[in-house]
Amino acid sequence: MMGFAMNADPHLITTPVTAALLRGALDVERTAYGLLPHRLPAWARRQIPDDQLAMAEAQPSGVRVVFRSRATTVELDTLPTKRAYRGLPAPADGVHDLLIDGRLAAQATVTGGNLRVMDVTTGSVEVREGPPGTARFAGLPAHDKDVEIWLPHTETTELIALRTDAPVEPLPDRGRKVWLHHGSSISHGSNATHPTATWPALAAARGGVELVNMGFGGGALLDPFTARAMRDTPADLISVKLGINVVNADVMRLRAFVPAVHGFLDTIREGHPTVPLLVVSPILCPVQEDTPGPLMPDFDGGTPRFKATGDPAERAAGRLTLTVVREALARITAERSADDPHLHYLDGRELYGEQHYAELPLPDGIHPGPEGHRRIAGNFTRLVFGADGPFRYEA
Repeated sequence: MMGFAMNADPHLITTPVTAALLRGALDVERTAYGLLPHRLPAWARRQIPDDQLAMAEAQPSGVRVVFRSRATTVELDTLPTKRAYRGLPAPADGVHDLLIDGRLAAQATVTGGNLRVMDVTTGSVEVREGPPGTARFAGLPAHDKDVEIWLPHTETTELIALRTDAPVEPLPDRGRKVWLHHGSSISHGSNATHPTATWPALAAARGGVELVNMGFGGGALLDPFTARAMRDTPADLISVKLGINVVNADVMRLRAFVPAVHGFLDTIREGHPTVPLLVVSPILCPVQEDTPGPLMPDFDGGTPRFKATGDPAERAAGRLTLTVVREALARITAERSADDPHLHYLDGRELYGEQHYAELPLPDGIHPGPEGHRRIAGNFTRLVFGADGPFRYEA
């Protein structure tokens, strides 16, 4: 490990950051600075075909450092890698959420770190190196408590050292079910302001389950390695939110989409034959409802928005839109559920539809804002974890 020293309080106890202190990660990588959590295993990462997914899976949405302690001061040294777009203002520093016994108690940011600057016109990426920093939490209650530090959901975060003013013990198993969720940038947490405010994190808290979030910005493309990773990940509840990125990227036609969905579900079922499995179709997104992709960013005016560039007339030739995708997913799950009583379907417009769009429009045309995340989480909790929902007996 690279030599590294912060201006640490000599009275604090240093605890090595290991995989045993992490939840929500599928793998960890040793780096020159410390430990880098990943949301895809190493063998799957070797099959990633593009830089976008490689970046997204290394951003620790839903990943948290967990322990039990009487500590009143907690410090976490990290090296963040932040992302920015050339010509636009620098992003705000990512937020670390500290939860005590399941409740948000404090927040901190880490300045500095690396900066990954992308040029959307050329596709080029420049990485500017910067120093590590410290997320510091003080004035915490002195009693024994469960502590969770949720890492910034859109910043790659290398974990260097954990320091506390009282000993740290492993967090015991509380017997909660594990919910494994896969989705797109909305599940990843785009436009959420802090890591426990993404809709999956909010829904997990309300449902009383442990979240493993495999929501990847731009990366829900029915990749076989993602399905195999889900197959091999222990879980009591599984949901897959499919369709939006396939339409956004214009990566396949209906002829390829239907068997790809079947194959994705078949693979998950190899490892989880009877686990409740929920297929969720896309939420309402007017720019893509009846217009095929590809989706292109529009940075005119400094506020990025997105527009679909396909020809609606080509739907007859198999070009995908959200309307086409929802019809296909509903048909696939209806056919499969005849032999799979634990397979369920949810139309994404029940989470965010016309009435929600009228009240809470999508700020950039495709992603909900912070209140939209809360609305989606509330609807998911009611429809899925509620008395009549598919996860009701398992949560």
